[in-house]
Amino acid sequence: MGGAKLGILMLVLGVSFTVVPAFDITEMVPTSTFSPFTTTTEHSLSIWHSQTLWIIIVGFFLAFTLAFGVGANDVANVFGTSVGAKVVTLRQACIIATFAEIAGAVLLGYKVSDTVRKGILDVELYNNTEKELMLGSLAALGGSSIWNLVATFFSLPISGTHTIVGATVGFSLCARGLNGVNWATFGKIVASWFVSPIMSGFISAIIFLIVRTFILNKADPITPGLKSLPFFYGFTVLVNVFSVVHDGPQMLLFDRIPWWGALIVSLSVGAIVGLLVQFLVVPRQRASIQEIIDARNRKPSFTFDSTDNSRSGTPPQELAIVENGIITPTSFPFDSQKKSKESLATPSEHSEQSEEGSGLLSDKPMASKNDQSVAALLASNASQLPLVEGSNGSKESELDQPPKEDQESESPEVGKLFSFLQIMTATFGSFAHGGNDVSNAIGPLIALWAIYTEGSVAQKSEPPIYILLYGGLGISVGLWVWGRRVIKTIGEDLTKVTPSSGFSIEVGSAFTVLLASKIGLPISTTHCKVGSVVFVGWTKSTKRGVDWGLFRNIVIAWIVTVPLTAAISALLMLMLQTIFL
Repeated sequence: MGGAKLGILMLVLGVSFTVVPAFDITEMVPTSTFSPFTTTTEHSLSIWHSQTLWIIIVGFFLAFTLAFGVGANDVANVFGTSVGAKVVTLRQACIIATFAEIAGAVLLGYKVSDTVRKGILDVELYNNTEKELMLGSLAALGGSSIWNLVATFFSLPISGTHTIVGATVGFSLCARGLNGVNWATFGKIVASWFVSPIMSGFISAIIFLIVRTFILNKADPITPGLKSLPFFYGFTVLVNVFSVVHDGPQMLLFDRIPWWGALIVSLSVGAIVGLLVQFLVVPRQRASIQEIIDARNRKPSFTFDSTDNSRSGTPPQELAIVENGIITPTSFPFDSQKKSKESLATPSEHSEQSEEGSGLLSDKPMASKNDQSVAALLASNASQLPLVEGSNGSKESELDQPPKEDQESESPEVGKLFSFLQIMTATFGSFAHGGNDVSNAIGPLIALWAIYTEGSVAQKSEPPIYILLYGGLGISVGLWVWGRRVIKTIGEDLTKVTPSSGFSIEVGSAFTVLLASKIGLPISTTHCKVGSVVFVGWTKSTKRGVDWGLFRNIVIAWIVTVPLTAAISALLMLMLQTIFL
């Protein structure tokens, strides 16, 4: 029995030893928990990290530089209209934008970064050549940074989205040729660059027409304006809350909320905000506006009359023209019918007439000379000449009449009505910008980090929050240091922006950017803002309107951005391939 058992055991062991070598060891690696395989994998990953660490370090530096340029350029577009309308100061705009940009990057930025780092490229073409894809991301960051800083230096409001998309296409064309680009996705992105400014401008123009028709053109614009504030606030908050809650970030579990749940939450928050505005903000706004009206009513009014009625003991003064030592008294008749033919004469003509003792001025107009000066001289017969005369035959001067306002200007009370509303919409515009353009700026950095940590081009992990925060920080620094240049271009030079038109511009552009962020489309915030500014400026139809020359320069900068950044990125990629591959 013992011998039989031993024979069976040896038979089993023999079968086992003949079967084990038949297994392919590569098939056992994914499912095996045997420590030697794990140790080997960790060792390989450690070698990979040591070989590519320098790429990560340089990538973080270039990403911060790119974020700096985007902050100085794109964020300036967001608050440019608010600063141009004198609603906020540059310092206040920077403070608000810092918090709003970072919040938008964290809460909305994950989707757009996916499109930038995986949608434009066919990453599967880089399997087993992960280092080459990392070098490509490095080239994209470098090309984008260079052009962004150059454009900002020349105060051109280019698109950060254009730079990063063009740079990504450039390095991929260099590395994999025409097959390296997902042309369908790229075509959608390019199409959105043409659609987004038109869509944004159309929405802004419609909002401005509504505001002008139902508020600005009314005899008393304050009453309908105050009534509309709760609706404006509530709607703006509703749109932004829905953009965050619907299909939101996984880390906040918002992705588990159905669309109808997000709609209910948004409607509830919007209604609460509207009620708070009605009972808290509207009374304060009404009181502030009333103070402005009262202060204007207390403003003194002056009327100027002839010196014949003056009771002052000071000798009256006569307005005269002095040229080459010759005094020419000037007198303009109050009654145009009485002295319709009298006018100033040249000093030489007057001197000839004075010698004859006529004491009258010639009918000939006074010659225009640069060396003439106006002086007030004491004269014995000054009481016969008015001190200040009107041009319409009236003794009463027009100085006591309020100046005619430019069509683009608004009364202080209307400006007060829309000022805080524009601050809120600009804040949400900055929030939307953080969700879209921050992700564009750091999309290649997220790709670098994912490949570095996973050792794969698949990049399956969600963008880390600390990298999104890093991008938001870089953008904020760029706005603080260099944002003044582009703020002036968008907010003051392109067209004159008032609080009411600025509000319309902010709402239209922010709504368009939020919509694009939710679909994961990396559109241009710059395009949306400039489109809204141009459409609203055109809609106002004022004598100044839009600076079309500046607009032409902006469009040219847009057109050259993609091919230029693609060329720079391709050149950098060629250099990196030559040196490190």
